[in-house]
Amino acid sequence: MTRIDISLDRQELDLFRGDELVRTYRISSGEKGMGFKEGSFRTPTGRFAIAGKIGDGVPIHTRFKARVPVGIWSPQDVDSGDLVLTRILQLHGLDQENANTLDRYIYIHGTNREDHIGAPASHGCIRLANVDMIHLFDEVPDETEVFIHPLTVPKAKLLFIDCDSTLSAIEGIDELARLSNPAIFSEVVALTNAAMNGDLPLAEVFGKRMEIIRPDTSMVDEVARLYIDHIVPGAQEFIETAKSNHWIPVILSGGFEPLIRPLANLLGIHHVEAVPIFFNEFGTYSGYGTDFPTTRNHGKNEIINEWKRATLPARVVMIGDGISDLETKPDVDLMVGFGGIISREKVKFGADIWVEKLTESSVLSLLSE
Repeated sequence: MTRIDISLDRQELDLFRGDELVRTYRISSGEKGMGFKEGSFRTPTGRFAIAGKIGDGVPIHTRFKARVPVGIWSPQDVDSGDLVLTRILQLHGLDQENANTLDRYIYIHGTNREDHIGAPASHGCIRLANVDMIHLFDEVPDETEVFIHPLTVPKAKLLFIDCDSTLSAIEGIDELARLSNPAIFSEVVALTNAAMNGDLPLAEVFGKRMEIIRPDTSMVDEVARLYIDHIVPGAQEFIETAKSNHWIPVILSGGFEPLIRPLANLLGIHHVEAVPIFFNEFGTYSGYGTDFPTTRNHGKNEIINEWKRATLPARVVMIGDGISDLETKPDVDLMVGFGGIISREKVKFGADIWVEKLTESSVLSLLSE
């Protein structure tokens, strides 16, 4: 009987016939680790079966969208996303917690990022080199049993970074208010400071500010530019140092994801955990993610712990300027307070380390450990 064993620890796929190991293939699983939640971009674990084989006979590097071939990918193509190439093996989850795998479109497939094979880098699927994908595809029948073994060895290093007054000198919510009118700006700034200083619950402040401002898409675009215009000195070096030392940087913010995303792209940060904001077809504000964790106190802890469960990190660091960042201290190995833009006394005296520049030796040496 043919079966597949996949090790997230080793980043390898073993193909067996009975007890005989036929071949081992190097893979790339989810960069965000393991998990079962829809939209999490995490690799599910447990028992599966191949539910369908797509792409038999098509040329190598055929690109698929919605499981339909749409052309041939070339290394010269500008699109550098997580493309599905060459062949697809669909997976059907056989356990209760992974039963949604087929609906999540989690596949074994060929990839345009063969340079990342051997390390977690996908959006949740199992990637193979394209030549390997053709070989595996031809070797396995429908209903082949697949077992994905969960991570057991701590490897990842997670660097969570606040955005407002940490990576950028602005407070995005305050800048949205500034684009409204002076009275709204004053009221919102007072609420922001009350929340960041720990004087008012974050959940109470969050809803009030958004009902006062009610931003439109043009305001969002303008503030997104301001984030970049006011990038904190040394931020680029800080992130480059982290990535070169194999840290996974994650922006963890109570700000809004579409405002922060352009800054993240500029800095080369793939992961942004921030509040979604919604608009209707006319670009008018229609709400925000009221249930997103960072809209409430200790919400950052929830996201950090979710990442910890998913990646089994060897090291976790948080850096930020506010009370919500300080709250993460019990759930990280090191909480770095940042006072380069705003110095908050509670954070300064509660943090494990206090810095006023992202390029201070204490921070860069920490990332180089």
